[in-house]
Amino acid sequence: MLSRRKFSAIFGLSVLSTNFVKCASSSSTSKIPGNLVISTWDNQRANQLALHELNNNPSYLLNAVEYAIKSVEADAEDRSVGYGGRPDREGEVTLDACIMDKDGNAGSVTYLKGIKHPISVARRIMEKTPHVMLSGAGAQQFALAEGFEIENLLSEESLAEYKEWLVEKEYKPKANIERHDTIGLLVKNKNGDLSGGCSTSGMAYKMAGRVGDSPILGAGLFVDNEIGCATATGVGELVLKTCATFLAVELMRAGLSPQKACEAAIERIIAKCKTDDIQVGLIAMNKEGQIGAYSIQPGFVYAITEETASRTKEVNSYFK
Repeated sequence: MLSRRKFSAIFGLSVLSTNFVKCASSSSTSKIPGNLVISTWDNQRANQLALHELNNNPSYLLNAVEYAIKSVEADAEDRSVGYGGRPDREGEVTLDACIMDKDGNAGSVTYLKGIKHPISVARRIMEKTPHVMLSGAGAQQFALAEGFEIENLLSEESLAEYKEWLVEKEYKPKANIERHDTIGLLVKNKNGDLSGGCSTSGMAYKMAGRVGDSPILGAGLFVDNEIGCATATGVGELVLKTCATFLAVELMRAGLSPQKACEAAIERIIAKCKTDDIQVGLIAMNKEGQIGAYSIQPGFVYAITEETASRTKEVNSYFK
C-alpha cells in the first residue's frame, strides 16, 4: 500500500486546494462539468486516487472506483472497512461490497471472510459470472479461484477493542463513530457517465451473519446513467427498509435536484423508521455534475474532489 508521503509525491496533491468546510449549504446547485468524485466521510485521499485514474483513463470509470475503495479497504486505521474493520460478536471480520457501472452492470459480495478487497471480488463477480451477488463460503471460494488470498483481517487495534467490548457486551450503534463508516464513492467523467461502489465491514459487534445495506443495489448504492447516482452510510437497516438510494435516483428522475432528492429520501426514512440517536447519510450526483448530501443527525461529512480542488463538507441534517 502506498504511504501517504509517497502517494503525495506521485500524484502531486499539493496542486489541489484541500480543506474542510462547515457550510450553510451542504451542496451546490452549480454544475461541475469535468471529472468529479464524491464519497462518504472524509475520504479525500481515496477521491484523489479516483480522480487521478479518471484523468488518465476517463472511459474506465470502474478502475477509478475500485482503486480508490481498495485504498480504504487496506487502511487499518479505518475500523469500518476492509482490513482492521471491527468484528462481529464472535470476533470475525466479515466484509460486504458492491459496484455498479454506467451500463447498469453490477456485482456484489456479502459476508465475505478473509479477503481484504471485497470491492475487487464484487467487480469480478460482475465481470466473470452470470450472477450479481455471491455470499459467504461461496463468495470466498470464488475469490480464491480468482487468485485472491486468505488473510487475517483483524488488526491488533480492532482485536484490543473487541476484547474490551466483551467485558460488557453492550450493543448500540453510535452515530458518526470516529467520523467515518462505510465508504460509498461516486464518479462522473467529462462525458457525464457515472459509476459507483460501496464497501464496509458492517456494524461493529453485529450478530453473526448480519448483512446491511452496503452490498444491496438500491439500498447502499444505485447508479442510473440516464439520471444520476446515490450512495448511503449509517445504520443499514433503515436504508434497506426504504431503498433509499434507489429512491433518491428516482426522485432525481422526477425532476428534483440531487440535494432535494437526498432531503426527501432522508425524510422518508424518518417518517417510516425510528431514528432516535441513529444516523443515516446520503450523497448523490446527477449527470450534469450537480451534487447533494443530507443526513438524519448532525456530524455527517462527505468529500468532493474535482480537477482543481478537493474538500470535505459537513452537511445539513434533519435534526439539529
